[in-house]
Amino acid sequence: MGNCFLDVEGRKQAVGGVQHSSIATNNNNAGHNDAVEFFYRSWGLQQRFTRVELSLSAINLRDHDIISKTLELKDQDFLREATCVLSEVLTKKHRSLTLNLCSKIGHVGLRNLGVLTIHAEETIASRRVVEMMLHCSYLDNKDIFSKSDPFLRISRVVESGGSIPICKAEVVNNNLNPKWKSLCLSMQQFGSKDNPLTIECFDFNSSGKHLLIGKLQKSGANLTITSHHGHKKVLKGELYVDQFCEKEQYSFLDYVSCGFELNFMVAVDFTASNGNPWNPDSLHYIDPSGQLNSYQKAIMEVGEVVQFYDSDRRFPAWGFGGKTFDGTISHCFNLNGIAGSFEVEGVEGIMYAYASALHYVTLAGPTLFGQVIKTAAQIASQSVSYNSKKYFVLLIITDGVLTDLQEMKDALVKASDLPLSILIVGVGGADFGQMDVLDADKGQRLESSTDLVATRDIVQFVPMQDVHGGHIFVVQALLEDLPRQFLTCMRCRDIKPHPLYEAQASSS
Repeated sequence: MGNCFLDVEGRKQAVGGVQHSSIATNNNNAGHNDAVEFFYRSWGLQQRFTRVELSLSAINLRDHDIISKTLELKDQDFLREATCVLSEVLTKKHRSLTLNLCSKIGHVGLRNLGVLTIHAEETIASRRVVEMMLHCSYLDNKDIFSKSDPFLRISRVVESGGSIPICKAEVVNNNLNPKWKSLCLSMQQFGSKDNPLTIECFDFNSSGKHLLIGKLQKSGANLTITSHHGHKKVLKGELYVDQFCEKEQYSFLDYVSCGFELNFMVAVDFTASNGNPWNPDSLHYIDPSGQLNSYQKAIMEVGEVVQFYDSDRRFPAWGFGGKTFDGTISHCFNLNGIAGSFEVEGVEGIMYAYASALHYVTLAGPTLFGQVIKTAAQIASQSVSYNSKKYFVLLIITDGVLTDLQEMKDALVKASDLPLSILIVGVGGADFGQMDVLDADKGQRLESSTDLVATRDIVQFVPMQDVHGGHIFVVQALLEDLPRQFLTCMRCRDIKPHPLYEAQASSS
């Protein structure tokens, strides 16, 4: 968009509008998105992420002061501590978690060390949003050898006469009659129905020097996009407003508080490219000292966050690309080795099943994801038929390049209608360039071999070797898009987060 905002690296995704980012506390790194941050920073605005305020209270603390309570920080003594992750708090009734305090080494030991209660509260200015669906017809072609790649920039006109960009629709490739995904603007961004918007249509160029096709400043439907040549107005296309409504926007926490769950699933790569598990150079090597390999780290770090959104903590776990007991190569076998039972107990159960499988599974190949995704999709499909409050999160950990890319695309397009997200972690030093095709963060939705287009983006890929700063950033990179994918699924199905007491009353 030239000297407008974003696209400093030629990115094609939508920007602005109501963000559905990861749950963030006051940590400035939480829910980080370079593109969105650049946009807001360049216009002197603050990012709009869902924030959670934590309030803490304690009772029955041990008294270390004989005469009075200490007020100076330098004179304060360590009493006791408690640890948890944010998801533990958010999934509790009334978003409150009570913990017994313990010593630094993790032992409760003595009685009456005190109790700490943590309460989480979501802070949002308003839930009201404006939703718009736009399309254009007969756009002027700016390209010589192909058609224009149009996108929209929407700005709000301010009292001074200038305008502030508030969002950008995604680029639609090679199309003079584009239709964009729905745009949601918060009431703070939108202003009021009487406040005019400036809508500009550009032809995308990877250099960043995008060409203006036309612009208008008005609100309403069936508007003509024009540009001025001297004193003459030249027709550049027509803009249609297919939908324009004000509605309540629910957050990820609204659904979690009403009993919606994230069901965790794992699939582990057992192809020969990982190396002999008994060799210290292998990606599957189990270190006797207890140091975790990359597969174990991914399981632990993602599982420790997601597990609290799953009430029964029973997780499906599979392997693929390995030769099992019967001597055949399987691309979806139960990690625990039990026929007809793919669930294990807790994250610890996944870790135990994985370590045990290395004793009876022979590494083979090739690297095929299709069967694992179809199995996960079948479980998610059954959940839909029962009208349950479940959303499924499949973690795939792999070291290799896919050999079934088209089958994978077909499976993902088919699964995009289901309550399912797929997190892929790349371990080792392989070239994972093709994974970018599966992760539709750049605005290009997947297409199947039969020309069907994915309903929504359900994949998030992170190569572990490219993530700097420790395990926290690996988890953040993997999970930052999950709330948005969840909310998109809920909106597509028009599922609202009814309070628990309402749901119980209606069922009775």
